[in-house]
Amino acid sequence: MQNDGSKRDIPRAQDQLFAEGGARAKYSSLIVGVPGWAALIKYELVVMLSQWVPGALGLALRKFLYPILLGNCGRNVVFGQGVVLRHPHKIHIGDNVVIDDNCLLDAKGDVNQGIRIGNGVFVGRNSILSCKNGDITLADGVNIGFNCEVFSAGTVTIGKDTLLAAYAYLIGGDHDFSDKTVAVNTQPRRAAGITVGSGVWIGAGAKVLDGVQIGDRGIIGAGAVVRSSVPEGATAVGVPARLV
Repeated sequence: MQNDGSKRDIPRAQDQLFAEGGARAKYSSLIVGVPGWAALIKYELVVMLSQWVPGALGLALRKFLYPILLGNCGRNVVFGQGVVLRHPHKIHIGDNVVIDDNCLLDAKGDVNQGIRIGNGVFVGRNSILSCKNGDITLADGVNIGFNCEVFSAGTVTIGKDTLLAAYAYLIGGDHDFSDKTVAVNTQPRRAAGITVGSGVWIGAGAKVLDGVQIGDRGIIGAGAVVRSSVPEGATAVGVPARLV
């Protein structure tokens, strides 16, 4: 069974956006993650000069400029066109990494450590790594297919050489729906986290829910919805997923 997890303070983006206060301060809080004009100007210059530039020139500009914003960036890192960084000072990237076109790396949060990407990782086009006061760790050799999402309101860890096929979702957080009289959108959030072992294969369109642990070399069938943990070397398929 899933772990209920701990309740967490995860403010809604619209509440932060329309709260009282200046537009610059709210933008810096939501996007840049560091207060002050210097950090804002640096972020805006990097985005303006490189984010949407096509072709080889864009690749070269992003390879040179994006590391200025990041907490750490290794050698031979490729950033595709339209890659968006939020709270980039909490994003750490190893060597020989590819972040394909139109990916979002969002390390947003007040108390989290953010996103850590190991060596030799591939993040496919249109994929999202999204933190809401949570942390995401991708170990060496992780391969994330196109149009995937990894969401963390707590801790989501993906082990070495694991493969996420296209449209796979890891949802490391949930609503606390114990009070049925409260609308889902206003309920508090909880997060037990997700742990995926090494050498795991998560099939196309699979969904892994909060509180799940998948053991080393586990296999999750395409389209499965995983609500319970999967032992090492096991295969789980179906909705809800069951061991076979």
